[in-house]
Amino acid sequence: MSKRQQVILSVVLEGRTQADVARTYQVSEATVSRWVARYRTDGDQAFEPRSRRPTTSPTQVSDELVARIVNLRDQLTMTGLDAGPATIAWHLEHHTQTVVSVATIRRYLIAAGRITPQPRKRPRSSYIRFQAELPNQTWQTDMTHWVLADHTGVEILTWLDDHARYALSVTAHPTVTAPIVVTTFDHACDLHGYPASVLSDNGLYYTARFSRGGTNGPNRFEQHLIDLGIEQKHSRPNHPTTCGKVERFQQTLKKWLARQPRARSINELQAQLDTFIELYNHHRPHRSLNR
Repeated sequence: MSKRQQVILSVVLEGRTQADVARTYQVSEATVSRWVARYRTDGDQAFEPRSRRPTTSPTQVSDELVARIVNLRDQLTMTGLDAGPATIAWHLEHHTQTVVSVATIRRYLIAAGRITPQPRKRPRSSYIRFQAELPNQTWQTDMTHWVLADHTGVEILTWLDDHARYALSVTAHPTVTAPIVVTTFDHACDLHGYPASVLSDNGLYYTARFSRGGTNGPNRFEQHLIDLGIEQKHSRPNHPTTCGKVERFQQTLKKWLARQPRARSINELQAQLDTFIELYNHHRPHRSLNR
């Protein structure tokens, strides 16, 4: 029997005064009076405290909106696009004029089993981060591998503006070579202007400094940049985070490609890459650029 029930029964059944019961059970007379008054109105329900839940909640998310959040998560995931709470919040606000906090979206996705809570990660403030201040100040470039439907290996070459994360050129090739790097670079420059500098890893198609001790002089791409007066910068070996923006782009690209029908030829793959570039440059919110 709870204290609340004992207090009420002592007054109602035993006929004791409220002051006496208050002293016995060490509660205020006002509390005894309130409990007894509720008993006379609600009966045995007075033995348990009332729910503190508000009768109305104007900010509560409707079932329809929760379903929309979950469906949007599933749709973005199925197409290989970013489906995090922040991205979902952006889509809701820009496509349906519905504002929902990222924390609320995350809570409902966890409840729906779409997100498994992970241990707290290293804080973003601990990373040393750089970003070009202007477009065409620095271009990042890198190559990544892909496999066609017949298991033929191909290579994808990317040029990305460091400042705006704009995909300048994404092309598929049987093998990336220094002449191909020069050709795609020049084509991107024709469309977007020349960059002040280029940042890449140490692949042989970018630099010859690690080929046989680097004694053969600059390769074709290095010499091309020298002739144009463009600074060439390289990441340190085994430090891919230096080219983190283009590495992250390629991760996003390959995640999207994995959700598409596997291309049967380089031409089909290039068509997929062109579709992705349009989506990435003009329709996809970018976390690093405040969406």
